[in-house]
Amino acid sequence: MITLCKACGTSYGTTPDRCPICEDERQYVPVTGQEWIDVAALTATHTNTWQQLEPRLFSIRTVPSFAINQRAILLLTPQGNILWDCIANLDPATKTLISALGGISAIAISHPHYYTTMQDWAAAFDAPVYLHASDREWVMRSSTAIHFWEGDALDIMPSVTLLRTGGHFAGGTVLHWHDGEGVLLAGDILQVTPGKNAVSFMWSYPNMLPLSAGTVERVMHHLQGKMFERLYGAFEGQNILAKASEIVQRSGQKYIACLK
Repeated sequence: MITLCKACGTSYGTTPDRCPICEDERQYVPVTGQEWIDVAALTATHTNTWQQLEPRLFSIRTVPSFAINQRAILLLTPQGNILWDCIANLDPATKTLISALGGISAIAISHPHYYTTMQDWAAAFDAPVYLHASDREWVMRSSTAIHFWEGDALDIMPSVTLLRTGGHFAGGTVLHWHDGEGVLLAGDILQVTPGKNAVSFMWSYPNMLPLSAGTVERVMHHLQGKMFERLYGAFEGQNILAKASEIVQRSGQKYIACLK
């Protein structure tokens, strides 16, 4: 039976004694202790809502909120659809809607906090999952669908490239859709600020532990020269809809200046 951690959404083949994802300082164990839920119970009590971000980009989020409460994003391309990041709840309605839109040809995930039930999504749509090899140790359920890639960039479709920036995790990844004016799907490798006119960078968001100036400089180096007009973050409403690449570069410079 597949068991989910209620704090982070990570899936396990059995109910474990502990959740290594939560025990790491980039997440947390709730004051009330670690709790678990099985997939059937989650599906019985939660549903997924959809939002069209732009003509070929859809956000999928679970309500009521579950675990970290991130959104997944479905990108439609002529060569096949890509699921960016993952949520734990894969209910029948979601399967039907995604199938009607052409299924999923590839799954890519920014970092381990959003691995959740990636193995089940991969099985449901017969899709490979692309994870950076630097984060291999954080996979809590093995799957033959998982492909660990190395290096700093991987083209998974003609107009879609995964960029390993590091930062929040060693294998921290963003998705660059270099079609038209360009779009960056950032997870929370880049965290959109409330004013939607800046991004920030953290090693641990819940525990408010920053990254070093050197690490942020390396993140910015990986994004240098990458053009994207719009950026979509990990959570609902975290959308920068104009001049996103300029905003990211300016934000990185501001962050580094604050540490000097």
